[in-house]
Amino acid sequence: MVSPPNPSQGRIVFAGFATRHQSGGVHVMTQHVRLLRESGHEAWLWLPDADDRTDWIARDVPMLFGATIPIGADDLLVLPETPTIQGRDPAPGARKVIFNQNHFYTFAAGTPADNFPGWEPAPALWAVSAESRDVLAATLPGLPVSLVPNPVDGDLFAPLQTDRLRVSWFPKKRPREASLLKRLLANDPRLTGVELVELVQVSRAEVAATLGSTAVFIALGHTESFGLPVAEALASGCLVVGYDGGGGHELFEAPGAWSVPDQRPLLIRDRVAELIHDIDDRESLRAANRRWVLDRYTFERTGAALEEALSAARERPGRASVAVHPAAWLDSLGPNFTAYA
Repeated sequence: MVSPPNPSQGRIVFAGFATRHQSGGVHVMTQHVRLLRESGHEAWLWLPDADDRTDWIARDVPMLFGATIPIGADDLLVLPETPTIQGRDPAPGARKVIFNQNHFYTFAAGTPADNFPGWEPAPALWAVSAESRDVLAATLPGLPVSLVPNPVDGDLFAPLQTDRLRVSWFPKKRPREASLLKRLLANDPRLTGVELVELVQVSRAEVAATLGSTAVFIALGHTESFGLPVAEALASGCLVVGYDGGGGHELFEAPGAWSVPDQRPLLIRDRVAELIHDIDDRESLRAANRRWVLDRYTFERTGAALEEALSAARERPGRASVAVHPAAWLDSLGPNFTAYA
């Protein structure tokens, strides 16, 4: 049951981006909006232009549009970690949170000063993993950090009946290494007859369908704060092999997940071949992966953490302001700020 919003509490406005292809970060923001609405808060996703609305954002997500919007004294403005520019306050005086979904991007828009980000008042920080929280707390000790863990949708990401033997991965974060890996796997006689699937610019539903029929998922994360694809692969009943990306190391505590030293594609190939060889004997391990991740990354846990983080953020000062959408400073990042390989 959805509780009616309580306007006297003030709005929670999440500044997001309508990317052409699905963005995991913006999707998490929409999950927060829904969870807050369900518990009686007036939460919104804010996009800079109504024409930017994209099909992958569900139509029932309430939205605000405009390059600027008014922010009330009781409102909370939630901003992404990029682009955060030293001294460039998107809403002077307003109560603000930086929802940091990747601590490696914290200073992507330039060199910080000692008072980073130099906003008035100083923002709080929300992080998505224990590793990210700890890194941010040590890096920016003057800013309070709350952990709001990502939820995993076990209804969407679930094992499917299939007669295929499939290995899948996302090449986006490591395109050059992924091209090597694809050839390594294709040339290995131990993997003859195994379907190799690269997930490139596909919808969330297509990702779920592929993972649900995948035996082994290869994690090619790089500089991650969490690594949602790994969590969703575990929920889908996949065995997982690959790189934890730093912040995703907690996910490799799952019973059927194996972390491999960075940039060692031969080790990935050999582990995949070993798992495929004995895949029929590993059904219980695949089921254990699903139980493990769904026991830990629930919507209830995320909702409770959101309530706690929101309560703490509302204790901080704030006054009415006019907010500029962070899209105004995207050029500060450059065209290749997420290019790693």
